[in-house]
Formats: sequence, C-alpha cells, structure tokens
Amino acid sequence: MGTAYQEQAKVFKALCDPKRLAILEQLRSGEKCACVLQEPLDLTQSGLSYHMKILCDSGIVVSRQEGKWTHYRLSSSGRDYAIELLKKLTTPDAEQEYLSPLWIETPSNLDGVSVGTIHQKVLICCP
Repeated sequence: MGTAYQEQAKVFKALCDPKRLAILEQLRSGEKCACVLQEPLDLTQSGLSYHMKILCDSGIVVSRQEGKWTHYRLSSSGRDYAIELLKKLTTPDAEQEYLSPLWIETPSNLDGVSVGTIHQKVLICCP
C-alpha cells in the first residue's frame, strides 16, 4: 500500500471510533484542555492520549502545550482536507468533467489553427 493511501487512511481512522467522534463534538465549542476532555468521556489519561494522537495525526485536530497541560482544537485546514478527500474518493469518474481541455493552442504552436481551439478528451470504450 502506498504512502499516499496510508496518509489518507489516517483521516478515516480518526473518524471511525465513537470516543473520537465524542471528542470532536466537544471541540466544536472551542479549544479544550486535555483534563476537560477526559472527564465526560470516562477516559484515563493514557486512553485520552491514545485518541488525541490519532486525531492529531489525521490533521483534524491540532494541539498546543501550556505548561504541563495540552490544549486541543479543531483544525480548519484538516477539516477542509477531510472534506475534499471524501469528495474525491466517493465521486465516480463519470461525474468528473471528462470534457476538460487537454491543452489549448497558443500562438507559438498555431500553424493555421484559430486561436483558442481546445482539444478535448475522448472517451474510448471496448471495441
């Protein structure tokens, strides 16, 4: 399995556990200290740490240290990446713009062709 797939899988791993979904729900109201997240979820410190590492590795959550405490918040760039990844993976190729230009003529390669001629992809099926 390629590295790109491994990185993408981290996003879905972050979202596939009820405890992690509950953590994300808590973070929707703003940044929280680890101690605040721990109590309502009935998690030990090591249990919370395990889940937070997965969420942070996915990019959906970011952390910062303040003294001995770690504070967590949702990442807007991580959210945007997760949304785009899900769209990309669940949108059939047939719904993509298959008539997008392959290349557009430029004055240096015209040779008698009108400016702006667009060459499009051609779908070829089995003979």
